[in-house]
Parts: sequence; C-alpha cells; structure tokens
Amino acid sequence: MSIERIGVGPRMAQAVVHGHMIYLAGQVADKTAGKSVGEQTKEILDSIDRLLAEAGSDKTRILSATIYLADIATFAEMNAIWDAWVVKGHTPARATVEAKLVAPAYRVEIACVAAKPSK
Repeated sequence: MSIERIGVGPRMAQAVVHGHMIYLAGQVADKTAGKSVGEQTKEILDSIDRLLAEAGSDKTRILSATIYLADIATFAEMNAIWDAWVVKGHTPARATVEAKLVAPAYRVEIACVAAKPSK
C-alpha cells in the first residue's frame, strides 16, 4: 500500500494518506495567531477542509478529531464555530482537552483522522 505525504516540511507532513486513511497533523492558526479562539478555529477548519480536499476526501469523512485548547474556558467559543462547520449526521468521534500549546499566540489546535472514499 502506498503512502502519500502532503505539505511535507523538514519536521513533519501536514497530512499522510495510507490506503483509505488520512492522518492530519495538528493544525494551528498562523494567520490569526494571537486572535480569538473563534477566529483561530475558523482558520484551522478552513485548513482541514483544504487538506482533506487535497487528499481526496472531505469533512463528512472525518472519523475522529482531537481538539487542544490553551484555556478550557474557551470551549463554548470554539464549539460555536465547530458546530456551524460540522455536517449534521457526520459528526466524528471527538475529544477536547486543555493543553499548553507550542506558542502563547496559539489558542487552539486540531488534529484529525479521516477516511478516503473507495474508488
């Protein structure tokens, strides 16, 4: 089975496709770093949409998502954006945890695993 890497950098790839599985690296908001959790969540979800499309899939095929929040008090703000984005009836298994992120400007990070449609 082949392995395809998308957005390869010196330390990691943004996505790895193996068979019918797509593994996305934790996505952070570079353009909206330092801004609100809502703005960062929107940018991250846009990145997830773009990476999944490049891998041949979409958000309706996300199997699981892990959301890291720098401050769990922003859970409702993040959820407001998430709930508007996720497709009803296609919600993934999900975990949300509070964690110290790589830089103080990042308030949210999202990693997920998705399926690729069978041909």
